[in-house]
Amino acid sequence: MTQPTPAPLSTPPLWSHCAQGAGPQDLVGCPGIRVPGHTACLTHLVDTDRNAYLTGLAPGSNINHSGTTFTPVLLSDLLNAVHDPVIGRPRFGSAGFSAATFEGDASFRAATFEGDTDFRVATFKGDTDFTAATFERPAEFGSATFEGDAEFGSVTFKDAVGFHTAIFESDVTFLSATFERAASLLWATFMGDAVFLAATFARGAAFTSATFKSSPVFASATFKGPARFGSAAFERGAAFRAATFEGPTSFSATIFKGDTDFVAVAFERGVNFESAAFEGDIDFGSATFERAASLGPLVCAGRVVLSGAVFGRPVTLSFAARQLECRRTRWSSTAEIRLRYTRVDFAQAVFEYPLTIAAEVDPFLNPGGQQMAETLFATEPDATVRVASLRGVDAAHLVLSDVDLSECLFTGTVHLDQVRLEGACAFAAVPPGRHWRGGLPVRFTQRRTLAEEHHWRAGQPAAVPGWNASASGAGRAGPVQLAPVYRALRKAFEDGKHEPGAADFYYGEMEMRRHADDIPRGERSLLTAYWAMSGYGLRASRALGWLVACMLATVVLMMGFGLPQDDPKQRATGTVPAGGGKVSFEIDKPDPQNPIGNRFTGKRFEKALRVTLNSVVFRSSGQDLTTAGTYIEMTSRLTEPVLLGLAILAVRNRVKR
Repeated sequence: MTQPTPAPLSTPPLWSHCAQGAGPQDLVGCPGIRVPGHTACLTHLVDTDRNAYLTGLAPGSNINHSGTTFTPVLLSDLLNAVHDPVIGRPRFGSAGFSAATFEGDASFRAATFEGDTDFRVATFKGDTDFTAATFERPAEFGSATFEGDAEFGSVTFKDAVGFHTAIFESDVTFLSATFERAASLLWATFMGDAVFLAATFARGAAFTSATFKSSPVFASATFKGPARFGSAAFERGAAFRAATFEGPTSFSATIFKGDTDFVAVAFERGVNFESAAFEGDIDFGSATFERAASLGPLVCAGRVVLSGAVFGRPVTLSFAARQLECRRTRWSSTAEIRLRYTRVDFAQAVFEYPLTIAAEVDPFLNPGGQQMAETLFATEPDATVRVASLRGVDAAHLVLSDVDLSECLFTGTVHLDQVRLEGACAFAAVPPGRHWRGGLPVRFTQRRTLAEEHHWRAGQPAAVPGWNASASGAGRAGPVQLAPVYRALRKAFEDGKHEPGAADFYYGEMEMRRHADDIPRGERSLLTAYWAMSGYGLRASRALGWLVACMLATVVLMMGFGLPQDDPKQRATGTVPAGGGKVSFEIDKPDPQNPIGNRFTGKRFEKALRVTLNSVVFRSSGQDLTTAGTYIEMTSRLTEPVLLGLAILAVRNRVKR
């Protein structure tokens, strides 16, 4: 049999070793442990001694071949020596393969290890197969190196097993493996695919500081005890789809460089993602968080998807992420969502208790009290949180704090009038500056508007630049749908004692009513007049402008037609009886005469101005007027006090608190 040459060692092993081949260039020689009763390891025994040793083994024998180098033939001979014909597979007692080297493929398929098993620092140069093997006592693979594919499918570890600092240079599979006691894979390195599909960890699993060069698969795995992935590095993401975590779970300070799949995962106890960093997307779609008190703080350069997820107890979510999707997410208790850099889609979310969405001003703190690094957002101008949609949400218990609502879709939100807006919640603004439409200048007074009004106006044939068009999938809402939305938000601002903000939404409501198709033409005309004269009682400058114009018109008309040529003077006429006695006088005043000649004099201007000013405050000036002047004064006394009242109302609506 050709004997392999082991790699030289710099220090001798802890056991009595073969030392075959020792010399000036290799002071240690073969590190294989000596076979009992011999001075050589199993590899270097002469054939007769090796055959005698193997013949003396029986199923369940204890063996120790630490440091030994196995060829596929030698390993096959060993397995045949402990083969149990009753169960049809190899059966070991205690097995020592520490620092052993397996030159070719190594197959322990369906083997049973009844005692302690030691593969520490072992090297598997070919493919390794432990499929359906059973380890009844503790098994150690610490610092082992698997250079080929490693197969642990359906393996059963009935006691503790350790793979700490093990290196898997190719693919490794633990398909349907069962770990009945603690499993330790601390600092293990997986350079190929790592598959733990449907694996069961009954007493906890530790992957702390493990490195996954590819994307591991933990789909449908069950962790019945604590699961620790703290400080692990997933360099191409990970798949935990439909996994179950029955014990405390930790992903603290873990790094995920690709997309991570937690879809339909069940976290039955607390889960810790503090200081975790995700360079791709993280998907918690339809996941269940039964007792999680917090999720994060974590940093995600992509999307955090919580659509369809369920939270069973009070929870705080802390994310620095570009996007958060919470479509049809359900909260069964109070919740607080604190965000940075995030665009939030909250459509159809369900919550029966108070829920707060708030922007976090400063970076989140890690458990050590230090600010978490946000290098993934180095190109972002600020940490603004934008809410994209609240459609289908019952907002009766919703609190929004310091968020940007300029892109938010509100139509379809229930109990929107009960939403609480705190801090600086920004809405979309109207297009600034002056625009031209149909040859006429158009200028919009600044006010808070809804994104859906932008979408509707941008879709009109004569739309001016500056109105934002709707994105794909945003739907189309018109004035009929937007009027009640503005009305509800107006009430929300009024309940919050924010009258200036409420005024903007009242203006929006009236604008939508004026443009709605279901409003009768007469009512629409009245609304148009109300808008033109005073901006629905909210634009003081517009009402004052009309008032000044009416006053000027009144002054001009009075000077031209309302004031008489001269003020009529009273005349007393009567007859004195010849014989004396009582004299009767008749006092008369001639009708004012229409003016002729130069009507626009300073004196007439003063009189016209006095008449006009008295009309503004609904008083009669006492000035003699022509018939035309009387009607002009009546009209002035009707319109000008109304315009003055509208201006005062507009000022009050802007300053009222």
